[in-house]
Amino acid sequence: MTVGPKAPSERARVRRMHERGAYDRATIDAVLDAQPLAHVAWTLDGLPRVTPTLQWREGDRVYWHGSAASPMLEHCADAEVCIAVTLMDGFVLARSAYNHSVNYRSVVLFGRARAVTDPEEKTVRLRAMMEHLFPGRWDTLRAITAQEIRATAMLSLPIDEASAKVRSGPPGDDAEDIALPIWAGVVPLRVETLPPLADPRSPPGLEVPAHARSVRVGGTPG
Repeated sequence: MTVGPKAPSERARVRRMHERGAYDRATIDAVLDAQPLAHVAWTLDGLPRVTPTLQWREGDRVYWHGSAASPMLEHCADAEVCIAVTLMDGFVLARSAYNHSVNYRSVVLFGRARAVTDPEEKTVRLRAMMEHLFPGRWDTLRAITAQEIRATAMLSLPIDEASAKVRSGPPGDDAEDIALPIWAGVVPLRVETLPPLADPRSPPGLEVPAHARSVRVGGTPG
């Protein structure tokens, strides 16, 4: 579901460089779908923690999972969390050190995480994650077991309090610096997937499946 722009909550509002902020779901969803790596901020015994994990979006929620023994997953259930997802698109080299920057696309989410406990729902969500990353792979795999489902904890967060922040384009140099004989511009960055490497223990003669050859992360900057 994609909705138009709406007024952000106070904690989701972009304050610094507010002109780079965006609150429409099309912009937010595009970043979430392009970058599976997320960082979850949470607290334990009053102290801040940040944990990297993989996220995936289904409709109006994001999901992440891990071991049922994970302290992060245990303590984030029914707790307030903050999730950040970022793509770095380039280094911006200006004519002054002060105006150097980076081109990026990012999303920050706030809200109360919900634990996914129903085994059938967990299975559906895990399939959705796999199909998002590697379309067609799930049906080629050994069936997931009840023990594996029990050993997996999963959380989700609604995309209710969210903001995107995006920078693109050349340096924002001061007008009086433009004519200086100093090179300025952008050094583009991208995530590149390389040819798949087969597990050397695999039976001989197995072909690399199409979904392993077509993995893409990052997308195209808007």
